[in-house]
Amino acid sequence: MRTVIIDAGHGGRDPGARGLVSTEAELALSIALKLGRELEKAYPETRFIYTRTDNNLPKGVSDPNVANRVRAEMANEAKGDLFISIHLNATGQKAGGWYQKKIVGYKNKVVYTGTGKRRRKKLIKQPIYESYYVKNTRVGTETYIWAADRSGAKSENIILDEEEGGEDEPVDDPNNVLDLNSPEAKIRAQLYTKYFFRNSALLAQMVEEEFSNAGRKSYGVKQRNHKGIWVLQATGMPSILIETGFITNKEEEEYLASDEGQAEVVNNILTAFKRYKDELENPRHSSRPAAGK
Repeated sequence: MRTVIIDAGHGGRDPGARGLVSTEAELALSIALKLGRELEKAYPETRFIYTRTDNNLPKGVSDPNVANRVRAEMANEAKGDLFISIHLNATGQKAGGWYQKKIVGYKNKVVYTGTGKRRRKKLIKQPIYESYYVKNTRVGTETYIWAADRSGAKSENIILDEEEGGEDEPVDDPNNVLDLNSPEAKIRAQLYTKYFFRNSALLAQMVEEEFSNAGRKSYGVKQRNHKGIWVLQATGMPSILIETGFITNKEEEEYLASDEGQAEVVNNILTAFKRYKDELENPRHSSRPAAGK
């Protein structure tokens, strides 16, 4: 755990999801920076790298698609040991709520059909509509890890890290260069892929457990198989994307925009990080609760 990447989703001309009074980009940045400050205080020996520290996209790029690639490149170039991305969720419906119509009865209406001598009077039932307000009620958290059916993309980026090498790794024979296309290299990448998947799932589960313990609604650990999340697929390290809540719910947006709410979210993630680090460094004395507890 020498280097940890903290990513605030969206930014610049990409506001992400919109709430009633704020955007995902704004709140994700605020939470990410506060999380980083707490982690820096708790682990001064660890290097924390931020993909962005202001309202702009990473490294000042303007294209959101390019920005996602930049995020992954920053993480891989820094040889990160962990990638944490902060986001907010949305239902795809109007923030706060919306108006719908329902039929509450019918009234008679006279209409005419035909023309000339064939013109006839006809009585029909016309629906009576009433508008009513539907509140956007969905709340809760969920944490994504990279999709297992896209392990090829993860392996490719792990191979890239192998090619670049690490300055802390001693080289006994500088002429003994690993052939990246060899079966041995591919097998090694596959082993790292499985290792990273396990650790990604472990941390994601711990994050969701801490949210649940704090009284938040948790939807658990997810994989987005129908559409991969680039920053998770393209980072050669354990990586998670945390949906800290629904910005489209009025109360949850207020909670996530408040100092108190952000402090609680940061504390939940910080506690999960501590448990995760302890699990990796002291597996026999893990702070992880036993199954069924």
